[in-house]
Amino acid sequence: MLRLTEIKLPLDHPEAALGAAIVQRLGIAESDFHGYTVFRRGYDARKRSAIVFIYTVDVDVDDEAALLERFRGDRHIGPTPDTNYRYVAQVPLDFATTSGSRPVIIGSGPCGLFAGLLLAQMGFRPIILERGKAVRERTKDTWDLWRKGELNPESNVQFGEGGAGTFSDGKLYSQIKDPQHHGRKVLTEFVRAGAPAEILYVSKPHIGTFRLVGMVEQMRAEIEALGGEFRFGSRVADILVDRPGVAGVGPVRGVVLADGETITSDHVVLAVGHSARDTFVMLHERGVAIEAKPYAIGFRIEHPQSLIDRARFGKFAGNPLLGAADYKLVHHCANGRSAYSFCMCPGGTVVAATSEAGCVVTNGMSQYSRNERNANAAIVVGITPADFPGGPLAGIDFQRHWERQAYLAGGSTYAAPAQRVGDFLAGRPSTALGAVQPSYTPGIHLTDLANCAPDYVIAAIREALPAFDRQIRGFAMADALLTAVETRTSSPIRIGRDARLQSLNTRGLYPTGEGAGYAGGILSAAIDGIKVAEAVAIDIVGNKR
Repeated sequence: MLRLTEIKLPLDHPEAALGAAIVQRLGIAESDFHGYTVFRRGYDARKRSAIVFIYTVDVDVDDEAALLERFRGDRHIGPTPDTNYRYVAQVPLDFATTSGSRPVIIGSGPCGLFAGLLLAQMGFRPIILERGKAVRERTKDTWDLWRKGELNPESNVQFGEGGAGTFSDGKLYSQIKDPQHHGRKVLTEFVRAGAPAEILYVSKPHIGTFRLVGMVEQMRAEIEALGGEFRFGSRVADILVDRPGVAGVGPVRGVVLADGETITSDHVVLAVGHSARDTFVMLHERGVAIEAKPYAIGFRIEHPQSLIDRARFGKFAGNPLLGAADYKLVHHCANGRSAYSFCMCPGGTVVAATSEAGCVVTNGMSQYSRNERNANAAIVVGITPADFPGGPLAGIDFQRHWERQAYLAGGSTYAAPAQRVGDFLAGRPSTALGAVQPSYTPGIHLTDLANCAPDYVIAAIREALPAFDRQIRGFAMADALLTAVETRTSSPIRIGRDARLQSLNTRGLYPTGEGAGYAGGILSAAIDGIKVAEAVAIDIVGNKR
């Protein structure tokens, strides 16, 4: 088949127009054209008066070789890449029993889930340890915080089956390089688990929390049917390692759970999320190579979704083919910092996302419909280890400090401190809401956010908001609402790994995903989980030959 890119058609084009455009682009007779599959569909809204769809299609034609020769050098026409997934190993189902210990996966977020799924599909019967609860029980605990202000530190937005991505917008796109098309494997497995088929071709696919819950359960069922095992409420308190002195920490031998149970394994996949702070401390104490890394801090901002739609789509605002509009903004500030939008949730809500008592953390979430009244996004400012000197774990302490400040500023009830944009820019506390009603539960407390983030973050956001208003008219509207504090943008640490994806100094330990500093979001975390599963499989099979 041939792949054609950059086929542009009007937003309201009839279905037959795409086939006609393909025939015209290739300059062939209709009799030589046998059909197409849409690989990707996006849109170009830069000219709001003439929004167009942009297609990438795979085409079935006569004499493919002749067309490839005719269009040699045309970067928009070429052979369709082979995106079929191929397992690096396949072993009998009794292999893990008869040939050594089963691989252990710590964490069941997108990364751990896909590592477990791939290992199960290859026959390795993984054991997946999750400190939180199964996804439906976890959902109830999460709603208890949102509705009642009651936090379960082991079962919440951050901890539990499905990971933090379950309570998010369910975005399934990433800017990472993916030459082996692992992302296609991820999307295909999601569709098998119940996701809408459109995620295979829309340019910015998303799912939403309610659909993700059922999908996570379906994937768990497949892993268990293939011999894998899930253990919920199983927090890993320690890892077992040999200590060969100058050679490093040594090979891993298993894990110890909080209840004292020991599980032996020579292959431990560390797929914890970016909020597993106690696990990071334990690993550091055991001598596992860890370094501090940059992340970002800021606030959530809410606008009427209709304002964003009009700014992005003009007269096409509200068109069901386009859905709720999103945005991506960045501003380089006079103080040398960069302020940017992060995790934009069209038609969504701001949610409580703490995992520790006495802290307030915000995040964004949308359902598949994206039909809530507000748009929200994080407006954050990049920080580096130079801002929090003190060792590999200093970034955790820095996060926790501002989360506790937000808790105090919100009235020490898990309500979030909030401020109207007009008051924030003027440097005065807010005393009343305007046109934008907050979506955050268990509630907000109007105040001054100046004490909820470092001074340089406050200065950068104050400079960035008017700059963003020049790109999206109304972005700095006085009644837009800021809610504090967003600190869990990415992991504050990186657990070093080598070319075999094992820890730099702890053989058999595979740091992976967002918590280890190698992903950011559902898709990239899942892809990293696949890569690590392949590395584990290759190592096990190689050792058993």
